[in-house]
Amino acid sequence: MTGLVQRIANLVDRPWRILATGFCFTVFGLGGLLMLLIVLPVLALVRDPQQRNRWARSLIHHSFRLFTRLMEIVGVISVEWRDIERLRRGGQLLLATHPSLIDVVLLISVVPRPDCVVKAALWDNPCMMGPLKIAGFIRNDGGPQLVEDCIASLRAGNTLVIFPEGTRSKPGQPMQLQRGAANVAVRGERRLTPVLISSSEPMLTKGTPWWQVPQRRPHFVVEARAEMPIESLIPPEREAALEARALTTALRDYFTEELKLHASTC
Repeated sequence: MTGLVQRIANLVDRPWRILATGFCFTVFGLGGLLMLLIVLPVLALVRDPQQRNRWARSLIHHSFRLFTRLMEIVGVISVEWRDIERLRRGGQLLLATHPSLIDVVLLISVVPRPDCVVKAALWDNPCMMGPLKIAGFIRNDGGPQLVEDCIASLRAGNTLVIFPEGTRSKPGQPMQLQRGAANVAVRGERRLTPVLISSSEPMLTKGTPWWQVPQRRPHFVVEARAEMPIESLIPPEREAALEARALTTALRDYFTEELKLHASTC
C-alpha cells in the first residue's frame, strides 16, 4: 500500500509543480503591479529621499522573503542557507553565481539593505517596473557612471548585489564574466563577498520557459563566503584597468573551482 501511495505521489508531483510555479509567477506579477500602481505613489509622498529609499528597499526585502517562503510552501523549490548571517552587515559588495532567474529574489530576501545592478530591459517589464522603481536599483546601462553609482551605494551602507556574469549561466558551459563587477571592487572598497548559488536541478535557466519544470523539485543551496580583500585573489597593479582585468580572470577561476566543490556537498 505504501508503494502505491508513493507511485501516485510521484505521478502528480510534476504536474503540481507546474501549476504551483504558474501560481507563484502570477503572485509575483500581481505584486509588482500593486507596487507600481499603489505603493509607488504613496512613497512619493515621503519628502525625505533617503527615508523613502530605506522604506522602499525594506519593503522589497520583506516582500521577497515572503515570496521565497511561498515557493517553498507550495513545493516549487527548497532552499538551504549556509553562513547567510555574513550578509547581514551593510556596505558589502556581493558577487554571486547566477544559475536561475530567482537568484536575485533569494539574495534580496536575506539582505536587510539591498541594492542591485539590474538589466536595463527589466525596467520595461510591467511586473518588474514597480519593485525596481520603488527600490531605486541601479540600471546596468549607465556606462562609466555605473561604477560610480555602485561605489556610492556601498559607501551609503547598502549591500550591493552583482552577478559578474551579467546574465544567467548556461548549464554545461564555462563561465563568462563581465568586467563591471571587478571594476567596482578595484575602484571602490577593494573588498568583496563571494556568494555561491547552485541548484540540484536546472530551473528557470536562460532560455527556459517557466512551465518546463525539472523532473524533481530543485534544491537550492545559497552559501555566503567570508568577505575577502581583492589582494587575496590578485597581486596589486599600478593601473586600475589592469587590476580589473586580472580580477575578472581570477574570479572566473575562483567561482569555477568553488562551484565544483559546492555542488559535491549539495
